[in-house]
Amino acid sequence: MGLGKTLNRLHYQARKNEWLHYFSIFCRIALAAGFIPSGLQKIFGERFTVLAVNHPMGNFLEALYHTGYYYTFVGVMQVLAAILLLIPRTATMGALIYFPIILNICILSLSVRFDGSLITSPLMVCAVLYLLCWDYHKFKNVFPFYDSDSDLPQKSELTKKVPVKFFAGVIAVIVLTALHAQVLYAIMPRNTFSDCLAQCDGEDERACMEFCECIHKEGKSLNQCLEEFKENLD
Repeated sequence: MGLGKTLNRLHYQARKNEWLHYFSIFCRIALAAGFIPSGLQKIFGERFTVLAVNHPMGNFLEALYHTGYYYTFVGVMQVLAAILLLIPRTATMGALIYFPIILNICILSLSVRFDGSLITSPLMVCAVLYLLCWDYHKFKNVFPFYDSDSDLPQKSELTKKVPVKFFAGVIAVIVLTALHAQVLYAIMPRNTFSDCLAQCDGEDERACMEFCECIHKEGKSLNQCLEEFKENLD
């Protein structure tokens, strides 16, 4: 059996479950709720955060704010993606627009060690990927392994059986993402100078405090401060 037929069968079986359908609706609403407030802030020309400019993420967002209509454009695309997700007929288009935006936010959060979205952005990426898989039948013909089409299940074929393993996997992903975010980095800038200092204890306390001063007081780049932190540990 070809890969295309296998994916068709798995997709068909998944869409037969009414609970998975409800979960897709939950993901659409949750994702829309995540983008509408932040998107409107950009459209109205308001700063997205109160982070200090010396903070790596604060520095980036301040520069983004000063890009003018590009800042507004990002907000428009966020709100557009959210609205399209809320409308059943346009949900797939919304997911396609949403995905590159949230993936960019996720990579940005990881690269600057921004704890404000270290947990939420990876989970949002997973949620969008789920929606894209849910609507796989709508764009599967763009893949080179595309095979024969399969009819989607009718309403009479839907089952109300709870997919215990699936939802257990969802919970496991959430828990593992949260735990991973907590141990991902040995040191992080945090959102404020006091928050940064709160992580300083033990033998590396002095090096940690100098790292926080480097970020929040001296305004050096994250890489520079990390290099100095490593040198102070030696």
